[in-house]
Amino acid sequence: MLTDTDLQTAVQQELDWEPGVTAAHIGVTARDGVITLTGHVNSYAGKHAAELAAGRVKGVQAVAEEIEIRFPYNPATSDEAIAAAVLERLSWNAAIPPQCVKVHVEKGWVTLTGEVANWFQRNAAEQDIRPLKGITGVTDHITLNAAVDTTYLSDSIEHALHRSWFFDPKEVSVTNEGGHIRLTGSVHSTYERGLAASTAWAAPGAKSVVNDIKVQQRQ
Repeated sequence: MLTDTDLQTAVQQELDWEPGVTAAHIGVTARDGVITLTGHVNSYAGKHAAELAAGRVKGVQAVAEEIEIRFPYNPATSDEAIAAAVLERLSWNAAIPPQCVKVHVEKGWVTLTGEVANWFQRNAAEQDIRPLKGITGVTDHITLNAAVDTTYLSDSIEHALHRSWFFDPKEVSVTNEGGHIRLTGSVHSTYERGLAASTAWAAPGAKSVVNDIKVQQRQ
């Protein structure tokens, strides 16, 4: 069983290992498996990378992310310029149908709305804009409009999970109500928990995913 000090050290080492993060500017505290990140980074992409890096460390059960974004040299990027850059970036992404995503920017925070056919298109939109200069955060309100038979959706997701060596069929369960998925059970890391949700979202016809999987550290 890792102590809080062990876990704090492991997360600090993972942040230092992650090339997208300036670890010297990030503080780490650990308490009962919960990691709190503080400090500052110079981009939204760096903030997101730090959270992912902390979450994939063995023994981490949850991440509280309190990192501030401080842009280098204090550049004055207007909301209009950010919106134009986001629209331009999305227009060049072949995975996203033209003009299906709407963009609103307020004080650097980008809100995405609209409809796409599947989770891959929705996820591609958010991933594509994270590195853009001036963005302080992203809220994804894009909805899915896929009309797919969801009768056997839970079975399909369970088969996909069980093909992976990460998941024991006895430890993760899937329920489905008209495309609304709920995951329950237990895994051994926040990475596995996130991977289970991504697997469920990849299923054609998935409209929402509630991830109630618990993280239990190996003894």
